[in-house]
Amino acid sequence: MRAVIQRVLHASVRVEGKVKSKIGHGLLVLLGIEDGDEEEDIQWLSKKIVNLRIFNDVDGVMNRSLVQEDGAALVVSQFTLHAQIKKGNRPSYIKASKPEVAVPLYEKFIAQLENDLGKRVGTGVFGADMKVELLNDGPVTIWMDTKNKE
Repeated sequence: MRAVIQRVLHASVRVEGKVKSKIGHGLLVLLGIEDGDEEEDIQWLSKKIVNLRIFNDVDGVMNRSLVQEDGAALVVSQFTLHAQIKKGNRPSYIKASKPEVAVPLYEKFIAQLENDLGKRVGTGVFGADMKVELLNDGPVTIWMDTKNKE
């Protein structure tokens, strides 16, 4: 699994012109799923996201987590995170899982994140043409890959 995590003041996702989900202070998570992702990836990524100390404390130091901030989360599926661009100029998405594999993992990830966060999270619509708006706070943007835990 790959994720781009952005600390936001607010974020929303629209589908067919209607707001599907919106959050205030918290994290926007763009999530890409590949074949071979499993329960261990879901658990590791979810726990890492909710406990990542990227929110400022009273001294202005990034020392607080999403849980400590009682922040919100918005998860949007994004297969393009698995784009391969080594050859030519047209990205290949061969590593991104097909919906029959990705949807159940996406849903399990959302459930795990809700469990770890202790509250509902906003979502997009898997496979839909979505319009995502956000106000990146910082900016703070972090890329994670469960196959490369650096």
